[in-house]
Amino acid sequence: MTYLVTGGSGFIGSHLVEKLLKEGHSVINIDNFDDFYDYKVKIKNTLDSIEKNIDFNFSNKEQDIKNLISLSKSDSYTLYYNDIRDKDGLEEIFKNHKIDLIVHLAALAGVRPSIERPLEYEEVNVRGAMNLWELCNLFEIKKFICASSSSVYGNNEKIPFSESDNVDQPISPYAATKKCGEILGHVYHSLYDIDMIQLRFFTVYGPRQRPDLAIHKFTKLISENKEIPFYGDGNTARDYTYIDDIIDGISKSIHYLENNSKVYEIINLGESEVITLSEMLTYLERHLDKIATKKTLPMQQGDVQKTNADITKAQSLIGYKPTTNFQNGTKKFVEWFLRK
Repeated sequence: MTYLVTGGSGFIGSHLVEKLLKEGHSVINIDNFDDFYDYKVKIKNTLDSIEKNIDFNFSNKEQDIKNLISLSKSDSYTLYYNDIRDKDGLEEIFKNHKIDLIVHLAALAGVRPSIERPLEYEEVNVRGAMNLWELCNLFEIKKFICASSSSVYGNNEKIPFSESDNVDQPISPYAATKKCGEILGHVYHSLYDIDMIQLRFFTVYGPRQRPDLAIHKFTKLISENKEIPFYGDGNTARDYTYIDDIIDGISKSIHYLENNSKVYEIINLGESEVITLSEMLTYLERHLDKIATKKTLPMQQGDVQKTNADITKAQSLIGYKPTTNFQNGTKKFVEWFLRK
């Protein structure tokens, strides 16, 4: 099978690419190496995902990405440096390959930055997804998996969060763009018979996690004996989901789509284990054998109080079964961080 993965050099994407290649599939990776964080992180992710253990000599972004494309190309893997807002560029890629299924992970991420740059988030997360669906219709690609987010639930009062809950009250532009993606995805499913699964990810963590996210940021600052920004009283809580469990959920979604038709589903992928900010910090301190120095700050706009996934549908529909609890997951993450 030939899979197109957008954002295949990112945190989740690089792990998915690695799994698909190990299973013997062909992968097309489209990534724009956005400056949201250091592009060198994505280059390392890419090399890890294709199991190229080489000393990469960095110089400047454009040349480095050209070198990466040259180093990574093989019969089963092709990397394209392209923005999903560039429909013409995407169309050239679609012309060059017979694509069986798309896993769309590329997005502008982050709740807080979306408040500062809402129009850019709309361009990437909404228009970018629509470009892909338009090309799916043009090239008759009928299988599509899309990354949504637990952010769509906002400050949902019902716990745990179920796919049937009303999600019409997002509290950040990022969450609103993800909700738009779910709605527009249904339009393209209805009009053009594109079988589709929208996966609502709940706070994914693990090796290769984005450096701006709390677990990675806290681990780095604590290990360097630096002060950590600690928002609120520590009682905000998240349903943290280990990367291996997320990849298993995506993989099972792929198998479900390939074996079923007339599909449009929204599915939570979480751990069903809720951890407070204070508890998260305690685990990291324990694994690092260090005590954090906290700078207590007020809660930030757009942050939700709590997330908690009801994974009943994922369990029954695709056989999803998370296996990594938070204690073991953070231990694995810290071990990866200390040796990278």
